[in-house]
Amino acid sequence: MTLLKFSFGFLFFFAIACNSSKETTQDTTEMNSVKQQDEQKMMDAGFKKGVVVYSNAEGDCPYTIKLEEGDTYYDPINLEENYKTDGEKVWFQFNPLRRMNRCVKANPVYVSKIKKRAE
Repeated sequence: MTLLKFSFGFLFFFAIACNSSKETTQDTTEMNSVKQQDEQKMMDAGFKKGVVVYSNAEGDCPYTIKLEEGDTYYDPINLEENYKTDGEKVWFQFNPLRRMNRCVKANPVYVSKIKKRAE
């Protein structure tokens, strides 16, 4: 009788465990879909995905924003202090500036809108 109770308990636990993984996979898939939709909305609104990069090398801009795709760097002349964190992931809109570069690797831009990304 004890073995029968043990077997029933094991099967019950196994059934519950299998069902919960299906729910987790479905939840993850739904979250990824929502995330992709949010990203598409930001891109449609004209935002670019970027990462703030700090450099203390001589002759280099202290803070630049690197586009997530490719090796394009921008020198934001008006970057707010709360975004000056190395590795900070941001959405940003900018206007290019016709002025001399402050550093070799990045073109100067005026950041018109910027938001932190939650990733």
